[in-house]
Amino acid sequence: MSQTTETISYPSAARRALRPPIHDPRFWAIQLVVVGIVIIHFYFDVHPALLGGELVDSVPVAALVLPIGYAGMRYGFAGSFATAAWATLLWLPDLLLPHDEGHVLPDVMNLVIVLAASFVFGQVIESERLAHRRIEEATARALAVEVGYHQLFEANRSPILVVDDAPVVRDANPAARTVFGDATIGASCTDLLAGDVSDLAGSVISLPDGHDYRVDVTSMPSVDGRRLRQVTFDDVTEERQEQRQARYFAQLVVQVEEDQRRRLARELHDEPLQLFLHLARRLEALAETTAVPAEVSRELADARHQALDAASRLRTLSRDLRPPALDELGLVAALASLVADLDDSGGATVDLEVDGLAGRLSPELELAAFRIAQESLRNALRHASANHVVARLEKGPTALTLTVTDDGRGFDPAQPRSADAAPSLGLVGMRERARLLGGTFDVRSSRAGTTVEAVLPLDAASAPRPITARS
Repeated sequence: MSQTTETISYPSAARRALRPPIHDPRFWAIQLVVVGIVIIHFYFDVHPALLGGELVDSVPVAALVLPIGYAGMRYGFAGSFATAAWATLLWLPDLLLPHDEGHVLPDVMNLVIVLAASFVFGQVIESERLAHRRIEEATARALAVEVGYHQLFEANRSPILVVDDAPVVRDANPAARTVFGDATIGASCTDLLAGDVSDLAGSVISLPDGHDYRVDVTSMPSVDGRRLRQVTFDDVTEERQEQRQARYFAQLVVQVEEDQRRRLARELHDEPLQLFLHLARRLEALAETTAVPAEVSRELADARHQALDAASRLRTLSRDLRPPALDELGLVAALASLVADLDDSGGATVDLEVDGLAGRLSPELELAAFRIAQESLRNALRHASANHVVARLEKGPTALTLTVTDDGRGFDPAQPRSADAAPSLGLVGMRERARLLGGTFDVRSSRAGTTVEAVLPLDAASAPRPITARS
């Protein structure tokens, strides 16, 4: 394993050199060794007859490498630099001996070599020490992070699994072992979750404890060459419960609204409409009486026409509230009648296209499709000033697609129609009807016109069911 040597800057080296370990007795023991070497060398220079030759001239100076090197190994650059400076200071008296008894030139050359070696050696040792210290600090931080992660992993109330590529569960926190059982570690993650981990990411599943969880998958550092993933389960039972309750409430609101529409349509048809028709007949009979003056007869005829017009308006209102054709003949017949009425009203051409829809659909699906088509057609005529509108019904293998396209003024579906206007309740209502059946609703608008598309599944739920809270 290679280790990179770090370069020491000279300012930092100088600062460390000025702080030798003077409080350590072993440092002073090294300095005493230097003193001993200097004294021995000085003694032999003064008494050359005791030992002769080059050995006496060079070995004592080179011997300084030993204490300087040991000081560098033990104390780093500060120890080697201080010992080298101390050795140089002690060597000066030897260099001042007369008649070249101190061997000035050889000693100076050797001393320079020793000092250079001590500097380089101290710098290398210091770099190694700094690198080792940083490695230890990084290791300590990594261990602290690992310990912190493990504590969070163990204390987290959400179930967490650590799985490899097999995928086999390599680790599980206490919350996960509570949900999946004590034999979770070592088990197949596919068997535990009844599906592949990657496919379940971001989805909501039900676990054996009866709660709903959102699955989150995160990559982790590899261990033993195996890629690990952390699978976290966020409990969304309460959130989903609230969503189900809100959907059930919306279904009830729609159902109550349709019941009110049906009852009001029946009441308008049975009482006020019949009264206006009876009034028209009475006025007609009075107008034809011979005893009534001609001017009064004309007035009675006008009143009769007004009564018939009111009856016609009531009939239209009753049909709009709940068209009888929808219940008796089905979606296609009801839409055909609606399109014919709108087309006869003038101002725009309205066409109906039907593809693949021959029989009846479920009442809920037919009602939702009719209401969406009704609202879309009226929006195109009232607000877009369209000249041509096409309503298209297409039945596929799994869904019914309703598309209403016009060539009128476009708009931004995300923005209100004016600064003070609230979001369009018509769009909200159409989108909610599609959502309640598990379908989708989309509005695309531009200057060339607007397209409203609703895709409703054929197997949509038929009736709202109450949702009971889980314990």
